[in-house]
Order: sequence, then C-alpha cells, then structure tokens
Amino acid sequence: MTATTAATEQTATGGHPQRWLILGVICLAQLTVLLDNTVLSVAIPSLTSELHASTTDIQWMINAYSLVQSGLLLSAGNAADRYGRKKMLAIGLALFGLGSLAAGLAGSTAQLIAARAGMGVGGALLMTTTLAVVMQIFDDSERVKAIALWSTVASLGFAGGPLVGGVILNHFWWGMIFLVNIPVAVLALVAVLRLVPESKNPQGERPDLLGALLSTIGMTAVVYAIISGPEHGWLSAQVLVPAAVGVAGLGAFARWELHTPYPMLDMHFFRNQKFVGAIGGSILVVFGMGGSLFLLTQHLQFVLGYEPLEAGLRMAPLALTIVGLNLTGVGPRIVMKLGTPPTVVLGMTLVAAGLTSISLLGGGTDGSYAGMLLGLVLMGGGIAVSSPAMANAIMSSIPPEKAGVGAGINGTLAEFGNGLGVAVLGAVLNARFAALVAVTATSLPAALAAAGGEAERRAISDAFASGLQTSQLVGAIAVFAGGLVAAALLKRAERAEKAAGAGTPVAA
Repeated sequence: MTATTAATEQTATGGHPQRWLILGVICLAQLTVLLDNTVLSVAIPSLTSELHASTTDIQWMINAYSLVQSGLLLSAGNAADRYGRKKMLAIGLALFGLGSLAAGLAGSTAQLIAARAGMGVGGALLMTTTLAVVMQIFDDSERVKAIALWSTVASLGFAGGPLVGGVILNHFWWGMIFLVNIPVAVLALVAVLRLVPESKNPQGERPDLLGALLSTIGMTAVVYAIISGPEHGWLSAQVLVPAAVGVAGLGAFARWELHTPYPMLDMHFFRNQKFVGAIGGSILVVFGMGGSLFLLTQHLQFVLGYEPLEAGLRMAPLALTIVGLNLTGVGPRIVMKLGTPPTVVLGMTLVAAGLTSISLLGGGTDGSYAGMLLGLVLMGGGIAVSSPAMANAIMSSIPPEKAGVGAGINGTLAEFGNGLGVAVLGAVLNARFAALVAVTATSLPAALAAAGGEAERRAISDAFASGLQTSQLVGAIAVFAGGLVAAALLKRAERAEKAAGAGTPVAA
C-alpha cells in the first residue's frame, strides 16, 4: 500500500489517527511564516541605525518577502500536488530555516534583502502545503473545526507580528527576530518527517511550466504595483508599468490555462458560484483587516505617541478574540448551525461594525482607546466566524487532488486582499489628509518633524485622524456590501447543488 493510498483510506475512515498532533505541528510552522510578514516593521529604527539602511532599503527588506511569497503561491501549490505535499512542506521548512539564519546574520542591507527573498520561497511552500495537508487528514465531520484552528493561527500570525517583534527588541538585537525561527523550523521539520503522511495528485499530471512562469510574473508585478502605489503615486510610471505587466501576465496565464491539457489552475473553477462567492468574501475580509491594522499601527505610534510594544499590546485584542472564539469552538459551531451563507453575512457584518466603531469612536486624537478596543473585538469576532467558513467553501469546491492549488489560491487571496486594503484605505486617508493640511512631506512622521510648532503638529495629527476615520468607513461599506454579495452567491450555489442532487435540472 502506498503512502498516498494509506492517507486516502485514513481520511475516508475518520481522518488520520494523529491528525490533531499533525495540525499542531503545521500550525506552529505556519505561525512563524506569518509572523515574518509584519514582524520587521518594528525593527525599522534599529535597521536604519545599525545597517545604515535607507528608506528604499527598508521597503525592499519588508517587501522582498511578501513579493516572492505571493508570486510563488500558485506554483508552490501545484508543485505540492504533483510531487507530494509532505515533501514540499519539508523543503519549505528547510528553506525558511536557512533563510532565517542568513537574515539574522546579515551584515548588509543587500544580504538581508536576499535572505528575506529566500525566506519568501520557503514561506510560499509552507502556506500552500499546510492547508492542503489539513484537507487530507481530516474528514468532513471535523474539517471545519480544523480549518478554523488553522485560520486562527493565520490571523494570530498576521496581527501578532508587531507585538512579538517589540518583545524581542526590548531584550535582544534585531537579528534575533529571524534567529528565533530556526529552532521552530527544526522542530517542525523533524515532526513533519515523522508524522505527516505523504499525499499527492494520483493522476500524475505533467508540470505546467509556462503557467507557473506566467502566474509568478503576473502576481509579482500586481503586488509590486499595489505596494509601490502609496510611495510613488498611483498614476506614476513606477506603478502603472508593473500594473500593466501584471495584468498582461495574468491575462496570458488565464488564456493559457484554458487551452493547455494539463492546467495548473483549472479556470472552470470560476464558473462555480460557491468558489467565486468564497473568493470575494475572503478578499474583502482581509481587505478590511489588513488596511485597518496598517493605518491603526501608525495612528497609535505617530498620533497617540505609543512605543512599538505598547502599540502592539493595544492591537492584541483583535488576535485574542479570534483565538478565543475558535479555540473554544464557537466559530465552527456557528458555521455548522447556521450554514455558510448566513455565517458569512454575520461575520462580515461584525467586521464592518468594528471598522465603523474605530471610525466613529476610536479614531480621534484625544487618546481614547475604548472605541478602538470595541472595534478590534468586533472585527476579531467577525473574522473568527467568517474566515473558516470561506476557506472551507474554497477548498471544498476544488477536487481533493488539487488541494495544493486550492491552498495556493487561498493564500494568494490573503496577500492580494491585504495589499489592496493597505493601498485603497491608505489612498482614502491620504486624499483626506491632503485636503485638510498642505504639507510637502511624503509620510506622517516626516510631516510632524517638519511642523513649525505645536499648533501645526496638532493640525497635522487631527488631519491624519480625520483621514483614518474616513478610510475606516469606506472599508466598512466595502466589507458589508461584499459580504451580502458573497453570501448571495454562496446561497445560490447551495440551491444549485441541492437541486442537482435531487435530479432537478439547473440552469447554468
């Protein structure tokens, strides 16, 4: 009996016997990868002074990781399906650990940027294989709960980066931010090799090399354009050129996938309303969370004057709410009781309510935290409820043999939604800020440093706070409206599935 056959039989008879231990191992590995998406932001002052890093260097240190990771997610998922998910998970852990070692010992900005790019390769393999393994080792009765725990770790990693970075920097030098990954990667690698069953696509399809190349070029260029927009301006050549390359690359990718006999991503998935509805909802949830956290971190530090660790602690209720609701099983029980479409409406309504609370009650300059706290808790509740439901909808609408590609799609959506949230809500804030005060500085810290006196600094802070409030309201409207549309598509897909199961003809 092959490892693939054994894994299939275990899943068919109630899941792998060590599935919860395996879930703990892969969640630990995933947590390290996700922390590194945001942990570096608190080390910017240290990197500036110790490595003499310029603003451009800092941007590339942060973006090299996310650019490489987001560009390779689909290709990594496809490789996992073809060559084995356990194998790719082990390779990803090894690459991530080696990249972390190189980053922690980097003696120049160029070395650190290169190491971060290498970590991004390992991160792409980890992000796709962890969710694919969850789909393989859990049966239908436990899968929603398992995905909820996986999703909890994803949110915790995203929101906990600044807090973890602040704690480390309070006791060690900046390199420890990366070196702490190494024992975790080694422990996870040993556990993966010993515990995780191998699984892969039994059809053994040929690799889609051109599709992998086109998807990597397209996604990398699009994410680069989104990242560059706030700095260079949305109509600048530095943004429009990569955006055009990205759109052209993704268009060529879609066209190729429709005609090749062995597509990396079957474009017919997009005819499935369940798949499309879950995709739309997933993007908008991360859109609201990513954009809000990006702006709130600046508000807490630059307007309200908190240190990085203090700001991280004040952002912690978001992650704690998600962890609390999913570890106690509240989130999965809501999904099982209400069904996916009502759960999506409930979750995204809570996210929208949280953004509204931050805007109306917690976005000012008076130092009040209660409105922000309420908003973070509401957002955490919404994410805990809706994210597992949508991740399960995406993965269950894709054939099991394509689980790696499905996980790649899910990860790509998270990266794209986060970048889109930062770009759009940041643009709304900047437009409002520019309408209220006339400054030539390109960032809030620079504008505050160049202010002529206390009155001008106060006016600049008030303008930023007003822009924050407007951007959060825009995010709330987008999330709420998107939730209604996503739920409608999911509900329609469910009716179509029931009608098809009952033998009733269903219009395409």
